[in-house]
Amino acid sequence: MHEASIALSVLEIATENCRKAGYARIESIRLRVGRASAVMTDALLFAFDAVKIDTIAAGATVIIDEIPIGGLCKECGKDFISEEAYVLCCPECGSTSFKINTGRELEIVDMEVF
Repeated sequence: MHEASIALSVLEIATENCRKAGYARIESIRLRVGRASAVMTDALLFAFDAVKIDTIAAGATVIIDEIPIGGLCKECGKDFISEEAYVLCCPECGSTSFKINTGRELEIVDMEVF
């Protein structure tokens, strides 16, 4: 379960930035997670709840914005968006020649701190 190490990294980054800015408590953290990032959001939320105990983020909630997979078909030239976790062919023409442009994101967007 690599979500535990991701949760630890998010906590470390958030805590370090919060302290550098002079804040003492994290209320929420917003993340962008792409559907093609291979991150299970439920597992990430569970892991974060486990690692935040006894930290300045103990009462924090994590808000996850899931980003769909988006790409450009090299065959038909059309942009596409898919809510699926995997794209094996262009949903427009069925070609397997495409480029994924969105859906691999894993980033901290913002935090609410005090």
